[in-house]
Amino acid sequence: MPRKSIGDTPMTDAERQARCRAARAAGVPVVHTRQTIDRPSRAQRWRDAAAAGSISLQESAIAEALQAICELELADLLAIEPRRGFGRD
Repeated sequence: MPRKSIGDTPMTDAERQARCRAARAAGVPVVHTRQTIDRPSRAQRWRDAAAAGSISLQESAIAEALQAICELELADLLAIEPRRGFGRD
C-alpha cells in the first residue's frame, strides 16, 4: 500500500530528490523501515507441507509401491545372482 502524499499533489522526481538532498545536507538521519510479515519459517513450512503431503498420499499406488520396497529383505536381494554384463564379468 503506498504511503500518503505529503501535499495535495504528488511530488515530481526532481522535487523528491531536492528534498532528500536538503535533508541529508541538514544532517537528518535517514530511517528506512520495513514492515514485518508474520509468516512461518521455511523449516516450519516444509514440515507443514510434508505432513499434508503424507496424508494425501497414504492411499495412493505410489505409497503402496514404496511400502513394498521398504518391506523387502536385504538378505533376499543379496542372494540374487545377476546375469553377466552387470559388472560381474
